[in-house]
Amino acid sequence: MPSAITHFAPHARAPLPERLHTSVWRGNQMGRSAERALPSGFAALDAQLPGGGWPRRALSELLLPHPGLGEIRLLAPSLAATQRAGRLVMLFDPPAALSAWALMQMGLDAEQLLVIDTGTQGIPGVDGRPHEAGVDARLWALEQALHSGHVGAVLAWLPPRLRAERLRRLQVAAHAHDGPAFVLREMAVQQQASPAPLRLALQAGGADCLSVRVLKRRGPPLAQALLLELPPVLSASATRKARELAAQTVLSGQGAAAVPLLRAATFVNLA
Repeated sequence: MPSAITHFAPHARAPLPERLHTSVWRGNQMGRSAERALPSGFAALDAQLPGGGWPRRALSELLLPHPGLGEIRLLAPSLAATQRAGRLVMLFDPPAALSAWALMQMGLDAEQLLVIDTGTQGIPGVDGRPHEAGVDARLWALEQALHSGHVGAVLAWLPPRLRAERLRRLQVAAHAHDGPAFVLREMAVQQQASPAPLRLALQAGGADCLSVRVLKRRGPPLAQALLLELPPVLSASATRKARELAAQTVLSGQGAAAVPLLRAATFVNLA
């Protein structure tokens, strides 16, 4: 009985890794994704992000030394583009009141923002970590938003010293989210492993400038930080309007509480 003979084409080539699946790439090349990335609005940053923008169906982890560094100005172009596409933008537990005037100057529609306040910030546990019940409530709300399919973009300030397994749960939930999902964390965790495929470290880079280090991406490491020029917080006209409004509220006796700090946004208190 003749033995089976296998014939090989003399010039046949093994498939390249990037031809097998979009999640496979060479270490010296940028990774690809079947999902179209969302442009960040900063050409220099997009050139260094796999797919040319913020990933969809994945976490983008931003590490900050402190809030208010310029992170919202960095994300505003993509959040505004999400709103223009008719999709909802959700903010989870912002650490301070946000100025509606400033957000409008960045192109955001304050009336189409949904702000979730889980009421768990500043509730420490016995070991110094955030109270477990509060963390569970915050993560539950965030996971439900990612799973819902009704949200265009999510921006969440996470509690400090978050356990690794909790972050993995968020990354799994982000797979169901057809849009960018940004989580903001403290700079101290940069040496810890993270399931987020994209990690950036943000630092002040001067007046209206932000220094961005790419700590992790689907591609080769980036040796040098990017210096991005941010738009001013308020234009001259917006600053004038804000001062006029503040003067009117003082004259009316209403005090500073009447200044519009996301007054037009929709708030949901889960406390």
